[in-house]
Amino acid sequence: MNIRLILSGVVSFIFYFSWAYWANSGDAIPKATTLQTALVQGLYSGFVTLFFTFILEKVVNKYKNNCISLAFITPILCLFHSKSPQNIAIRESFNNAIELSASYFKERKVTGALFAPIIPIAVQSTLVIMVNVINETPNLFLTVAPSILFTALYAYVYMFSLLKK
Repeated sequence: MNIRLILSGVVSFIFYFSWAYWANSGDAIPKATTLQTALVQGLYSGFVTLFFTFILEKVVNKYKNNCISLAFITPILCLFHSKSPQNIAIRESFNNAIELSASYFKERKVTGALFAPIIPIAVQSTLVIMVNVINETPNLFLTVAPSILFTALYAYVYMFSLLKK
């Protein structure tokens, strides 16, 4: 296993264990609940970071040489129109705008890997909320917000570091 994968998992465990412990410690919350919440969040985050990093490396390596032209982001409205003069004029306006943007964006391409982290971020966000709901985490959103935010940040920073290689 790659040392970067292991290190990212360990750092994630330590950070999220500490954060969850702090977020759920207080006079009204029993220490056992605070420790359980910190362990659940830390272990979950460490495991997910290992898995997330592994998958992200595979997806970025697969799609880093593919490009998406911005010219083909087209409104679907043009597909469903009636033959009235107003709708024909609107369709012609859209077509002119699309042709103009196509010529502008012809050589401007975005790597397909830019979209690679979107689904894993959504899946991780859903899972971290579900795990903490099941665990009955006292301060749910304070506990999971950094996980969601830093996962997205980590995904894109790590993706760009892979693309530079």
